[in-house]
Amino acid sequence: MVSIERLLLFYGHPVDYTVDWSVLFMPFLIAFFVAAAVTAVGLPLVVKACHYFKFYDLPDGRKVHHTPVPRLGGVVFMPAAIIGLSASLYTLEDMAQTGVVVSISTLVMAVGSLLIYLIGILDDRFGIKASHKFVIQGVSALFLPLCGLLITDMNGIFGLHEIPIWVGYPLTVILIMTIVNAINLIDGIDGLASGLCIFILSAYAYVFVQCGHAMISCLDAAIVGSLVVFWCFNVFGRMGRYKIFMGDAGSLFLGYVCAYMSIKSLMRPIAPVDCGEEQMLISVTLLLIPVMDVVRVFFQRWFSGHNIFDPDKTHIHHLFMAVGLSMHAALANIMALFAMICGINYALWQAHFLLPVILAVDVAIYAFVVTVLLRMGQKEME
Repeated sequence: MVSIERLLLFYGHPVDYTVDWSVLFMPFLIAFFVAAAVTAVGLPLVVKACHYFKFYDLPDGRKVHHTPVPRLGGVVFMPAAIIGLSASLYTLEDMAQTGVVVSISTLVMAVGSLLIYLIGILDDRFGIKASHKFVIQGVSALFLPLCGLLITDMNGIFGLHEIPIWVGYPLTVILIMTIVNAINLIDGIDGLASGLCIFILSAYAYVFVQCGHAMISCLDAAIVGSLVVFWCFNVFGRMGRYKIFMGDAGSLFLGYVCAYMSIKSLMRPIAPVDCGEEQMLISVTLLLIPVMDVVRVFFQRWFSGHNIFDPDKTHIHHLFMAVGLSMHAALANIMALFAMICGINYALWQAHFLLPVILAVDVAIYAFVVTVLLRMGQKEME
C-alpha cells in the first residue's frame, strides 16, 4: 500500500517535495465533487428561501443589475468546503492508515474565516457600515500573524529580502485586509470574483500539493468545486428563478482564504529556500488584478477628497462596461487580461527576469489598460 504520511505534514515539520499524484488524485476528486454536489443541492434552497423571505440585493446607482436578485449564495461556500474536505480527509486517512496532522495556523485560519463568514452573512441580511466591517476584518487578520503565520521575507520585491518581525506583523495584517477587500470589491458583475477565485485557488492547490500539503490542497479543491457550481448559477441562472449573488458572506470568505493561501505559500519550510521568489511571483500574478484595482480605487477616492468607504462605479469592471461592453463581455475581457498577465509573467520568469522587473511590467500593463478604458469611456460620454 502507498504511504502518504509525508504528504500530511504541516507547518513546523520537514516536508518531502516529491509527490505521488496517483495517491492524491482520488481525494482531490472527492473534495471537488462532494463540495460541488452540496452546492448544487444547497443553492436552489437558498434561492427559494431568499424569494420567500424577500432577501434581495436591490439595484441602485452603483450596481449593474436592474432587478432584485437573491444575494446569499455565499452562505453555501463554507459548509460545502467543510463537507468536501471531510470526505477527502477520510480517504486520506484510510489510504495512509494514520491520522491527519493539522497545524495551528490552519485552525486559526478556520476561526478567522468563520468570523469573516458570519460578519458577511449579517451584512447581507441587515447591512453593516463599511467602516465597522473594516475593523472586524482587522481583528480577523490579526489571527494569522499572532499564530506565527506572517511575512518575513519580501523575496526581492522593492529590492527587499528579509525584514524584521516588527515590520512583518503590520505588513501581514495590511496585506490580508487588502486581499479580503480586493475580492469583495471586485465582485461587481456576474462570474468575476468567483471566476478569478476558481483559477486562483486551483493554482494554490497545485502549489501546496507540490509542497506536500495534502489537506490544504484538498481544501482548495473543495472550494473550487463549490465555486464552479455557483458560477453556473450566477452567470447562467435565469432571473427570478435560479439567479443568485454570492454576497459579502461569499466574497469576504473567499478573500480571507486567498489571503491565507498567499501567505502560507511563502512560509518556510513550505517554500524551499531557493523557491521563495518563485512562490512570491505566483502570489503576485494570481492576485494582481483585484489587488491593483482596490489600491487604485482607494487612492483615487483619497486624492479626490471622497470617503474611501463610499461605493462608486470606478472599479475595473465598471470601466469595461462604461465603454459599451455587456456584463459578459466585460467578464471575458477581464479574464483574458488575467490570463495574459499569467502568460507574460511565466515567459519573463523563464527568461530569467528579476521579480521587481516582472512586477513593474505587470503594473505598467494594468495602468495602460485602465488609462485606455478611461479615455474610451470619456469619448462614449461625449
